[in-house]
Amino acid sequence: MSPTLKEIKRFLLRTVLPGRAVPAFDEGCPFCAYNLTGEKPAENDLAFVKPDGRPLTEGHSLIITKRHVRDWFETTKAEQGAMNELIGARRLQLLQSDPTIEGFNTGMNSGEVAGQTVFHCHFHLIPRRKDDGLWSKGGVRGVIRDKMESGE
Repeated sequence: MSPTLKEIKRFLLRTVLPGRAVPAFDEGCPFCAYNLTGEKPAENDLAFVKPDGRPLTEGHSLIITKRHVRDWFETTKAEQGAMNELIGARRLQLLQSDPTIEGFNTGMNSGEVAGQTVFHCHFHLIPRRKDDGLWSKGGVRGVIRDKMESGE
């Protein structure tokens, strides 16, 4: 069901920050659309949580700004704080609902060359379980194959 014009206006009024020229909503953005119509495990005034559409593990979640901005570097301190709050809240939800979770991978991609595919600021929270099949060696160096293999 598509949102009504009244719902869209209410959303825009709620998410536009005073004095900011950046539009709060991009009608072609899947995250902006989800914010209007999707089910959210958690949200606050400036950000929301959505299940990842192509999860790496069960519970893989995205923490997304309500205002349409390209990446973390375009967010305000208030938006960063709101995202951090939801990262912690979602982590607790997942831990309480699934005792097999032993750790998390967290992070974001900023820019196409860094792997960003949806250009709306979002943060990945990926629950990890023992023997979940995902590579866990090498830490952040795993993003760059040559660094991981050389141990630099």
